[in-house]
Amino acid sequence: MIVLIENSRYNVMERYDRNLLDPMPFGDGSLLVGEFRGTSQTQLLWSRREAVEAWTTFRAMWGEPIYLPYCFRRVGEGGHAMQSQHYAGTSFDCAQNIGDEARARMRALAIQSGVWSYVEPSSLTPTWVHMDRRVFPPACPTGGYPLQRRGNLGVYVCVLQDALNVVLGTILAIDGYFGNRTAEILEFFQATNGLTADGIVGCSTWNALMRQAVGNG
Repeated sequence: MIVLIENSRYNVMERYDRNLLDPMPFGDGSLLVGEFRGTSQTQLLWSRREAVEAWTTFRAMWGEPIYLPYCFRRVGEGGHAMQSQHYAGTSFDCAQNIGDEARARMRALAIQSGVWSYVEPSSLTPTWVHMDRRVFPPACPTGGYPLQRRGNLGVYVCVLQDALNVVLGTILAIDGYFGNRTAEILEFFQATNGLTADGIVGCSTWNALMRQAVGNG
């Protein structure tokens, strides 16, 4: 299994060979690759160093194991919203096996911890706790993924490359680097979908691409 990690401290994408029972890179051993993969069937995963470290810190603060059945998903597998952070490898949906009072305590601790970018309110996640380490600001006013352009790197570039492959049937390498080949295929997608072919993934391009890609792999 290949695990790609966006290491923003050094502005690189790091590649690891891991088995399902191995710990995630940059963790303390409490988050296994298999737990992070969750229900996905993929052999290629990606995440951010900050996301793994946030989980590790929060898990230590909680002080006991946390049930984590839903985490990473590939775009083509679907199962989540159109610009879900699960496709970016930054989201953790957990605590489905505990009661409402314990979930409320966990949600409150997640908010107080300061390690997460976003903790979903109980009105949206009544039977689980959703925490993620997304990147702000989003390209769309309603939320979602940040704007991407040539020269960027990271998990959102992985999402872009994955989605382009799903929609266009291309074999673009998913490496997290927004280079010339990614820009070329993106501009083709934009031109054939009535979008400005500028090679920039803003709100309109993200919406059009993910609308066609999610769940269609």
